[in-house]
Amino acid sequence: MQHASLNPIFASVKSTNSRYFIELAFDGGAYHGWQIQPNALTVQQVLDRALSTLLRQSIHTVGCGRTDTGVHAKQLYAHFDVSHSAALDDTDRFLYQVNSLLPHDIAAKRLIAVADDAHARFDAVRRSYEYHAHTRKDPFLHGRSWLLREVPDVSAMNAAAEILQQYEDFSCFSKSHTQVHTNLCRITDAEWRWVGDGQLVFYISANRFLRNMVRAIVGTLMEIGRGEHAPEYMHEVIRSKDRSVAGTSVPACGLFLSEVTYPYL
Repeated sequence: MQHASLNPIFASVKSTNSRYFIELAFDGGAYHGWQIQPNALTVQQVLDRALSTLLRQSIHTVGCGRTDTGVHAKQLYAHFDVSHSAALDDTDRFLYQVNSLLPHDIAAKRLIAVADDAHARFDAVRRSYEYHAHTRKDPFLHGRSWLLREVPDVSAMNAAAEILQQYEDFSCFSKSHTQVHTNLCRITDAEWRWVGDGQLVFYISANRFLRNMVRAIVGTLMEIGRGEHAPEYMHEVIRSKDRSVAGTSVPACGLFLSEVTYPYL
């Protein structure tokens, strides 16, 4: 969605309430995902509290999507509306102050004034995830990568990953009983790459993702990589539209939301 009447990145005319995007990065190990929920600590809860304290008014953020318990983000955007506050006049100082209120595992990276109708969730046109795995025990990867018991067949997994781009209905990878109107997604990239000594990363991008979708895809690809199925099995999984046919979801620790793209940022 394009926003007329101003340069879409920076709102040139301020109303009583102004809208901002805030870019974040976080280690999700200590949190029950992004979205606020009762009786559980979440990233959104901690961020809203820090912003409300700094801006001296009640702030409620809207995220670009939800991450599950233990999932990390290299880049996540949220928007919020705020009455004028002197704390917003100096962006660098604002980031310094809000980061001083946030715990060590959440970082505010950018503050961007946007049009009043800009929306962190609905305006995103592309989302990218990374799934990190490693084949050799490494204490510095614990909590941020999945330790594999054996080296998978990466060429077979990539052959199966290419099949993902031939389909749009990914009901087979969706968590049950989710409140979504459609299971259609357009996957534009899906590839495994070796990135270091024994480290393997799955890169995937789409216009949108279903809940638990990436972890279920990785679980299915790992079954193929272990030789339990041929790459062509991916056709059968997708056409089934049945979550029980796909592989088991892999651990959350290896999953990162890596990039969110907007037409005006």
